[in-house]
Amino acid sequence: MPSTLKSLKLLADPTRLRILMLLEQEALSVAELQELLGMGQSRISTQLSQMKTGGLVSDERSGKNNIYSCTAGEDLMKVARLAAAEIPEVSADQSSLRHLLGKRKDKARAYFDELAGRFGKDYVPGRSWKALAEAFIKILNYKVVADLGAGEGTLSQLLAQRAEKVIAVDLSPKMVEFGQQLAVQHGLSNLEFRVGDIENPPIDDASLDLAILSQALHHAEHPQTALNAAFRILKPGGSLIILDLLQHNFEEARELYADRWLGFAESDLASMMEKAGFTRIETVVADRETVAPKFQTLLGIGVRAS
Repeated sequence: MPSTLKSLKLLADPTRLRILMLLEQEALSVAELQELLGMGQSRISTQLSQMKTGGLVSDERSGKNNIYSCTAGEDLMKVARLAAAEIPEVSADQSSLRHLLGKRKDKARAYFDELAGRFGKDYVPGRSWKALAEAFIKILNYKVVADLGAGEGTLSQLLAQRAEKVIAVDLSPKMVEFGQQLAVQHGLSNLEFRVGDIENPPIDDASLDLAILSQALHHAEHPQTALNAAFRILKPGGSLIILDLLQHNFEEARELYADRWLGFAESDLASMMEKAGFTRIETVVADRETVAPKFQTLLGIGVRAS
């Protein structure tokens, strides 16, 4: 029988407590714990080894992975829950776990992930992601759309072909001026450019059917504030689409592209969207570049509930 005193000493560490709170809800692999906690493999493995020795967790082999489960007794877990209530990160961990479990259940996503892995490996004349994207944009029926962090407005111009009104917001007056000139040249009278910050866009509350943040969120000083703002300007039932970079370590991006953040982990993006108030959240790694530094594109979708 595990020593109660040793078990209590193990629970005194905040990281071990966070792990235990997750494993109480669901059996998880080390890789999944890495994603949820944002920690390195060696650190998590060390903590799990200590917890296994102390009888708090057990593991079972599944393919190439060890799957860990909580085995602590109920009396000990009562103490653990009280202690965990004092750790701010535990609430975010639970949010990330809900998102991860939703991804597990999404069989359709698994299918399309596999399909995406094959797309482009075999040459088919005329088939490309760009062509498909433009085709789908042309059948959208959103009335009022905002392109937040629009730059010169390439995406905005595509959206304006179908939407009743498109509002393109960018922090750079020169970008806005250039984009507005292009809109006039192309006869897009329903496309309006506005100078503004994505953290406080100059758009009325509850006025949009769709908001898009395309490679803009990692430039925000406070990404959570930008997502809160997107929620504010969407109508109930409106949708948010985010295209950004998956978290990476290419530090030169700060100087080369004026990036404030080096991308986002899937779980972190989902947690921020949930905190902003969005529901029906989905995330997926939509593209993987093959040329160094091999950026990956993260897609996030959410809805402002009615």
